[in-house]
Order: sequence, then C-alpha cells, then structure tokens
Amino acid sequence: MEEQINIHLSQAQTWKRIFFMLLFAVIVTLVRWLAWAVIVLQLIFVLITGEKNSNTLNFGRSLATYAYHILLFLTFSTETLPFPFSPWNMSAELKFPDEK
Repeated sequence: MEEQINIHLSQAQTWKRIFFMLLFAVIVTLVRWLAWAVIVLQLIFVLITGEKNSNTLNFGRSLATYAYHILLFLTFSTETLPFPFSPWNMSAELKFPDEK
C-alpha cells in the first residue's frame, strides 16, 4: 500500500493536476466576486429601466457556465482544463472519465 502511495506521489501528472487545481481554486473565487458584480449590475439595471440588460444577462450565463466547468475539473468529474486552456464558450457537454 505504501509503495502505491509513493508511486502516485512521484508521478508528474499528479503534481500537474494539483497545480491546476490550486490555480482554478483561486480563479473560481475571483469568478464568484465577478458574479456578485453581475448580480448587482443587473439588479440596478432592472430597478432603473424595469428590464434586464441583455449584455449583462449573456455575460452572467457565460460566467455561470465557466464556474460550472471549473467545478467539474476540481471535483475530478473531467480532465478537461477550463479557460484559458479551453475555449471560453466550451460546450456544457464534456467527456467524463467514466463515460464512453
């Protein structure tokens, strides 16, 4: 058992994954703050005009999808790295390791 742990710890792929997980953990925190800014902007726009701002709405959707992709990566649901290593508007249909 201890040998297996040592083997896993010595693999470069494991450390690469840890590095990207830490990077995206920081990014998802920034995305959360940006999402709050979008929420406040949209609220202000609705209060002033009575209508949603389509640009803010589209950006909010895109930001939510991005956060979704980051969380999929962080939870080991996918090996696909989120933006900037993949397109920003990457499809929500990712290949999961357990699926064929």
